[in-house]
Amino acid sequence: MPRIYLDNAATTPIDNEVLQEMYNVMETHFGNPSSIHAHGREARTVLEKARKTVAGLLKVSPAEIFFTSGGTEADNMAIRSAIVDHGIRHAITTRIEHHAVLHTLQALEKAGSISLSFVGVDAKGNVNMEHLQDLLATNERSFVSLMQANNEIGTLTDIEAIGELCSQYGAIYHCDTVQTMGHYHHDLRKLKVHFITCAAHKFHGPKGTGFLYVNPAIRINPMIYGGAQERNMRGGTENLYGIAGLAKALEIAYRDMDQHQAYIQELKSYMISRLVEDVPGVEFNGEIGPEKSLYTVLNVSFPVMEMADMLLFNLDISGISCSGGSACSSGTNIGSHVLEGIVANPDRPAIRFSFSKFNTREEIDFTVSRLKEISSSLI
Repeated sequence: MPRIYLDNAATTPIDNEVLQEMYNVMETHFGNPSSIHAHGREARTVLEKARKTVAGLLKVSPAEIFFTSGGTEADNMAIRSAIVDHGIRHAITTRIEHHAVLHTLQALEKAGSISLSFVGVDAKGNVNMEHLQDLLATNERSFVSLMQANNEIGTLTDIEAIGELCSQYGAIYHCDTVQTMGHYHHDLRKLKVHFITCAAHKFHGPKGTGFLYVNPAIRINPMIYGGAQERNMRGGTENLYGIAGLAKALEIAYRDMDQHQAYIQELKSYMISRLVEDVPGVEFNGEIGPEKSLYTVLNVSFPVMEMADMLLFNLDISGISCSGGSACSSGTNIGSHVLEGIVANPDRPAIRFSFSKFNTREEIDFTVSRLKEISSSLI
C-alpha cells in the first residue's frame, strides 16, 4: 500500500484543478500587478478576480479581503494592528490557541502593551462562556481572540455566540479560522466578527498564501510597510500565482463542501468505532461529536506505554504520516500546550489524525491494524 497521509490539519495535498489554475497564471500572467502597462494590468485583473471570488463566497465586499503570506501573518496583522491602532490595553484568549495567536499576544504582554487574560476551557476544550462574559464585564475594552476550531483536538467554538457577547461589551473580536476555512460555510454578513484568517494550504491550495478579512466597521493600519499593495494595507508584491490558487481552492471547497463533509465525517466516525473495538483503553481528546467537533481532526489518547515516543516512529516506518499535535510540535503529547491546557494525562501518548477528501476506508483499516499491533507491543 502507498504511504498513508493522515496529517491534513498540518497541510493538505494540492488539488489538481488548483495546480492547473496556477500553471495557467504562471505561464500567461507574469506581470507585476502594480505596473500600469498591459502585462501589469493583466496581472491586476487576475488578482482582483481572485479577491472577488473569495469575497463572493464569504458574502462580503472585495474591499474587505487582504491577501497575506498565510494564516500566521494574517493573525499577527489583526492582533498587532488592532491593539496598537485602537489603544487596546487588555486582551482575552485561551491557553489552547494556535501559537500564531498565543505567542503574539504574549509578546505584546511582555512588551507592556497589554494585560492578558485567559478564559477557562473545560476538559474537552470548550470555552467557558460565563468566564468570558465576566472578563469582558470587569475589564476595559478588550481584544478577544478565540479560534473557531482547535487545530490539535478539533473542538469547535460558537462563533456566533462569542460575536454577540463581544458586541455587547464593545470588544474587538478576532477569530482564527485557519482550520475551518474551506470546510464550513462562512456568511460574514451574519457574524459579528472583526477579523478572520485563512491559509490556502489547509484546503488543498498552495502554501505561502492566505488572507485577512477586515470588517468595514473597524480600521487598522498596515503591519508590513514598503508599498501601496493591497490598497496600502500590506506592502510587497502580491503572490499572484498563490492567490489565484487560493481562490480556486476555496471555490472548489465551496462547490463540493456538502459532499466532502459527509464523506470525511464518515471516515472519522469509522475510525473512532474501529479504534474503540480494536485498541483497548483508547480515549479521545476534545469533542468528537459532529456538532461540536471539526470533522477533519481526531485526537487519540493511547494507554500508558513504556516507549511512548516510539508510537509515532513506528507508524512512520509503517508508511503512515500523522502527528503528535500541531505541525509546530513534535513527538507525542510532550510539549503540547493544548493537551496541557485541557489537563490531559501526560503519561498517555496522544496522536492527531486528520483527514481529507483523498483518504479512504482502506487506509483507516490499515492504520488501525498497525496501531493495534504497535500499541500491544509497547504496553
